[in-house]
Amino acid sequence: MRKEAWSQDICPITRSMSVLGERWAMLIVREALLGRSRFSDFRSELGVAPDILSSRLAALVAAGILTAVDYQEPGDRRRQRYELTSAGRELSTVLAALAQWGRTHMPPEQDNGRRFVDTTTGEPVRACLRNGDGEVVEPGQVILADMSR
Repeated sequence: MRKEAWSQDICPITRSMSVLGERWAMLIVREALLGRSRFSDFRSELGVAPDILSSRLAALVAAGILTAVDYQEPGDRRRQRYELTSAGRELSTVLAALAQWGRTHMPPEQDNGRRFVDTTTGEPVRACLRNGDGEVVEPGQVILADMSR
């Protein structure tokens, strides 16, 4: 399948990957979750080339993950900062699951200390799957099933 057709695929994972599977996309979202919003901040934190960063930011805006907001500092030209939309903030669940998996299955020699935390309590949170009754379902008890049949 050609990558251009991914955004029209019937599989929601394929459609999601059409935007989020691009190199740097999820790391830009991670940085936005950390509070970064300016092009220069993304660039300095990630070390990504300016043309690639511009392309990824535009794709994330087009996908409704980020919104571009004009701002101007005194004596400077007008610029844009990038803020997460509600759809972008919902990606915290995906990134929390990736971080959780990475900590368990690909542990680094030194941890960066970043954790997803509950804003009310400051306590770390974990991503999990729940059934229709709200009960936690362990990953070993989950399969991807074709419900269209």
